[in-house]
Amino acid sequence: MVGAAAYDVGVTIERDIVPRGRHAPPLAVRLDVQRRRLFAAAAAVFARSGYADASAEGISREAGMSKATFYEHFANKEECLLAMFDTGVEEVMGEMAAASEGLEVDRYEERVRAVNRAFLGALAVHPDSTYTLIVTILGAGPRAAARRGEVLEAFAESLYQANARNAPAFGAPTFASRDDAYAVVGATVELVARHLRGEDGNDDLLDLEQVISRLVLGALDRAGTG
Repeated sequence: MVGAAAYDVGVTIERDIVPRGRHAPPLAVRLDVQRRRLFAAAAAVFARSGYADASAEGISREAGMSKATFYEHFANKEECLLAMFDTGVEEVMGEMAAASEGLEVDRYEERVRAVNRAFLGALAVHPDSTYTLIVTILGAGPRAAARRGEVLEAFAESLYQANARNAPAFGAPTFASRDDAYAVVGATVELVARHLRGEDGNDDLLDLEQVISRLVLGALDRAGTG
């Protein structure tokens, strides 16, 4: 996922070759570059081969790095996937927060649509990484499933709180409960996964904005608005 976060999960491998010798950057910078290269390579391998058939050796080879370097950063492919997942989630949430700040709109619907466009735009920039973070994570074992569940809960809570904070200023309704917000998040993630698997017959992820915005607006509790 994207933005000015610490790691750009979808960064291309070739762009991140760093100078050696006396022109080499500080160790922290080199380690950061290595980590991002491994994330990019892992995304490509996971998307191409699936989680079960991926290996530390395959990821290292994709990154043009040694297997020893891989193990300096991650204990195994599961740790690599979890770190990549956490980084990607942080970046997407940052994109959505940035889209919300200073947003000047006349209607609550416009605000919802702007945030949803930011969310989908963040996912669309790097399809391999997005596939890993939305689809591959489902088959990566119990730790990954638990982490995914925690993230869905966090997204739902963020959506619930943002709605409660912003909707009243527009005279718009709010969610009746946190479960309503969770239902929207769960449906949204499944819609994106369906698209990434090529099951919706649509080439443009951003086209999901309209249906996701309808999901959000349709789930609001209009009984409380008179």
